[in-house]
Amino acid sequence: MSRVPRKGFRFNPVYLAGWLFADMLLVLALVSMGDRGDPLAASATETTPRPSASASAAEPKPKPKPTGPRSVERKPVKFDVTASAGDTDAMVSQLEKKTARYEGRTAAFVITFGNAPETAAGQAYAEEINKALKVAQPAMFRGATPRNFWSRGPAGSADLEIYFFTR
Repeated sequence: MSRVPRKGFRFNPVYLAGWLFADMLLVLALVSMGDRGDPLAASATETTPRPSASASAAEPKPKPKPTGPRSVERKPVKFDVTASAGDTDAMVSQLEKKTARYEGRTAAFVITFGNAPETAAGQAYAEEINKALKVAQPAMFRGATPRNFWSRGPAGSADLEIYFFTR
């Protein structure tokens, strides 16, 4: 009796090797990023002189400033922008108004959902908005990581989520 080969998909463990390698690489990357300090926070720390032994014990000690790497706030700032694609002036104007209350803060990363009927158009609109952010508030978004996403909705609008560094 001869064996008839089955047609269709057969499980082969070799297919899993690539996925396993990619997952392990991702874990190693996250572990190594978590181990690194923030160079901006390290350069901002200053050495303070120690008080002499003759200093009064009755004086209250000032609270120590936190040291170590900055972290990102868990709760994002969310708002939307509505402007025609290519109308950079309207985008910048709206973004200046909506980010004015966060003046002096530094954005860690920005997630922008460009609304459009099609994926490519939505992502292109989100990219325009992220470029306008750097024009509207250059100091706030210097070094921030923008991510462009698509969301089904009316063209010419975007929803933003801004994650700031802690103070």
